Amino acid sequence: MCPQNLECYTGVSSYMTQERALEILKTGGNVFLTGEPGAGKTFVINQYINWLEAAGVKVAVTASTGIAATHIGGMTIHSWSGIGIRDGLSPYDLDMISSNEKTSKRIKKTQVLIIDEISMLDGAVLEMVDQVCRVILGKPEPFGGLQVIFVGDFFQLPPITKRGDVMRYAFESRTWEMTRPLVCYITDQYRQEDELFLSLLKSIRSGEIEEEHFTLLSEQTEMGYSDIEPTRLYTHNADVDAVNLTKLKELKTPVRKFSMKGQGNKQLQQSLSKNCLSPELLELKEEAMVMCTKNNFEAGYVNGTLARVIGFDIDGMPIIKTAAGKEITIKTTTWEVREDNKVLAAVEQVPLRLAWAITIHKSQGMSLDAAEIDLSKAFVYGQGYVALSRVRTLQGLKMLGMSPNALQVDPKVITNDQRFRQESEMADEAFSEMEEVEVEKMHQQFISACGGKWPSADDLKRIEEAVFDGIKKESTYEITKNLLLEGKTVSAIAKERKIGESTIWNHIEKLVEDKAITASDLQSLLEDKDYKKAAQELHIAIEECGIDKLKPIYEFCDEKYDYDLVRLARIEYSLKQAQ
Repeated sequence: MCPQNLECYTGVSSYMTQERALEILKTGGNVFLTGEPGAGKTFVINQYINWLEAAGVKVAVTASTGIAATHIGGMTIHSWSGIGIRDGLSPYDLDMISSNEKTSKRIKKTQVLIIDEISMLDGAVLEMVDQVCRVILGKPEPFGGLQVIFVGDFFQLPPITKRGDVMRYAFESRTWEMTRPLVCYITDQYRQEDELFLSLLKSIRSGEIEEEHFTLLSEQTEMGYSDIEPTRLYTHNADVDAVNLTKLKELKTPVRKFSMKGQGNKQLQQSLSKNCLSPELLELKEEAMVMCTKNNFEAGYVNGTLARVIGFDIDGMPIIKTAAGKEITIKTTTWEVREDNKVLAAVEQVPLRLAWAITIHKSQGMSLDAAEIDLSKAFVYGQGYVALSRVRTLQGLKMLGMSPNALQVDPKVITNDQRFRQESEMADEAFSEMEEVEVEKMHQQFISACGGKWPSADDLKRIEEAVFDGIKKESTYEITKNLLLEGKTVSAIAKERKIGESTIWNHIEKLVEDKAITASDLQSLLEDKDYKKAAQELHIAIEECGIDKLKPIYEFCDEKYDYDLVRLARIEYSLKQAQ
């Protein structure tokens, strides 16, 4: 049940779907692709990249930081543009960069530029990249006429600046204003499945933090998982190193060492080694707490999967056991820097790191099953939000410390986020009014202008298979659906799946929304004696209060019925309305 003054939240307003965002990207216009953590920004971008490559359009994939670049197999925007660590561009600098054959060739053959983790890119740096592109391409348009895609969420960590310098967000730059990106604010939520937790994160983003939110977090003193240790998130590296080294030394089992191997450009190798999250020398012991550092859907783990080392196979490779109880033998993998489908550099290592602790900075982009979070030393806007949004549910969260400012986000970001949402809604409305054939014509014109070739039906099929290859496994919703069809109760499903009951209710509502289940599939729930007594009054309350939020319905009925019954009434009401 929701705390007395903390309103239950049932999902964000639908400003744009992933499909609509992809439709807009394909027109060739400049785009700011944003959304909350877990909304699927990376998924959409990967779809777009595959489509561009199938059409023969040259795309440069970059990111604001080394860690982010490593996640997407690209370069940092600093390296791609040739600006390096400069904090300004003199005429001499511009001449040096534009006369550099590699940099000039790289930029001249690019037609689409993607910049990931835009929140961490200072506005001054964005202006330098723009200036370099215009000089090398010899065109006055922003970025010399390239299609530019900014990807990220400004509620994430802000740019790091030198002491004494004034930080500017990318959206505060003259370049952003001139680029005039269409905003695609996608709102599907795939990381958090906990209704109350989503409400908390939404309140942080809107700057509406109340005492009740601190109270809710202060109550997170016990971890919902008993079979695996959570990862501790700290604001400082020193705390992380101390915890991991101490914990490893405490284990009496023999140590196994795994050394990183590299090939290709030495400088790029060093960058990959520094930013791939797995260390150059990985030391493991049986019973060590570890975290996977790369996605491998086929093997059954993702970046952030927590596990314990339970042994080593005949070849000496680690065998881990995840929080869900799955045993996986971890093989080495590679991190690459690619350009034009060519590997410029690669490093090979076991995709694990010690996971008793990690910094909030390095956790950005991860999804964690369980985390202990220490925000007592939070020192920049967004640190608290980034840390909390790594975790899927309140059940997997334990708070170790909290400073009074830990949940603050920059007021400038809140103000501009409201503008971004409005612009996204306007873009969505404009495209919804267009005929499908008109939109496809825009896509074809963009490909033609780039000198590409419209992908064939077989190409499009391969794109879809490539994008969805990693998620062919049975979805979490399908698992819940199958257990429902077996006649199991919500509490029984939650217990079997080792997740909260509120998560199961979220699954049911999503399945109803997608028309994946019918009223007959929910018969065992609808025939529950407690629900049958309450159903009529709850349906009257829904007609009076609307269907969007639970709390008004709950209060209309004088708080007689718990939130599970309210949700079930709303589900049944939705099913009847759809008939």
